[in-house]
Amino acid sequence: MKSSLIILLFFACGICAGYFDMLPAEFYNSEYDIYALYLLMFLVGIGIGSDKNALSVIKKLKLTVFIVPLTVVVGTFIGVSIVAVFFKQYNYKDIVAVGFGFGYYSLSSIFITEISGEKMGIIALLSNVIREAITLLTAPILAKYFGKIAPIASGGATSMDTTLPIITRSSGKEYAIISVLNGIILTILVPVLIVFVLKI
Repeated sequence: MKSSLIILLFFACGICAGYFDMLPAEFYNSEYDIYALYLLMFLVGIGIGSDKNALSVIKKLKLTVFIVPLTVVVGTFIGVSIVAVFFKQYNYKDIVAVGFGFGYYSLSSIFITEISGEKMGIIALLSNVIREAITLLTAPILAKYFGKIAPIASGGATSMDTTLPIITRSSGKEYAIISVLNGIILTILVPVLIVFVLKI
């Protein structure tokens, strides 16, 4: 929860800085956001590549490792498609792209901002922060009433890092590997699915 609040604090500071013109004029017309995206993608790659244990487990489990993230992708697509019925003022592709952030608010919001504009980027940021916060707050309830996999599905891409402790505590240590692998696969899929959906 602390990390989500810190992100929201930085987001609020950015809004204030922009609204009150607290930054040099050239800053507003620059491409700093795309450079930040490149750096973020590089760091994500380092994080995934450096986790030798997780990568070795993926090789051992082979195709069975894809079942949980596959159901998360399908479930998210169905869920956002239903939600899209009630928000017809927004483009259907944009709504699906927001859902395909899978809780990875920083990466998904940058991609969506670059392709669909700042408004959808903000919606993506808030939606995915809320997804992470809901997982942090409700993981024990989800595990109790919907099964041990439910908190992992709810956490999405964050199931390998920020929500992993609460998922492990709620579902059991034996689900930690599944949670990590789910997070890794969904993290890889976030940019792929978002770009695919918005570009088709």
